[in-house]
Amino acid sequence: MNRKSFFNTCIVGSLGLSLAPNLALGMSQPTPKPMKSKIVKEFVIAGHFNLNKVKEMLHDYPNLIYTKHDWGNGDFEEAIEGAGHKGNKEVANYLIEKGARVNLFVLTMLGKTALVKSMLEEYPNLILSKGAHGLTLLHHAEIGGEESKELFYYL
Repeated sequence: MNRKSFFNTCIVGSLGLSLAPNLALGMSQPTPKPMKSKIVKEFVIAGHFNLNKVKEMLHDYPNLIYTKHDWGNGDFEEAIEGAGHKGNKEVANYLIEKGARVNLFVLTMLGKTALVKSMLEEYPNLILSKGAHGLTLLHHAEIGGEESKELFYYL
């Protein structure tokens, strides 16, 4: 074995040994079980109108904030989206504070004009997109009331 081969073998071997503990730990961890669909559905429904229920459920199941309920036919909805299309700013803002994934529809309902306009200027076809239950950006601007009035007229 020449000097170059020796060093290459040492480097590759060292990398393999340094990764071995990480690979072993990754394989030994149990796969988490999926969240029960009944709990996800209950949380998403609460997101439409019930801040106390949302808080209670998040306390018991913190990862609910990232879940979506499948209403069927490709109509998936997160709790924050329910708050968005019902105009429930209190629930939407709470979920955002807790780390929920915000989207253009919720931002429209909340009247975040600068953010929404900048997204639509960059991607104009998003004006045609539909959120949960097929509801449009215009619906979210209308349900947002005074705060989203400028977006309502913009859209």
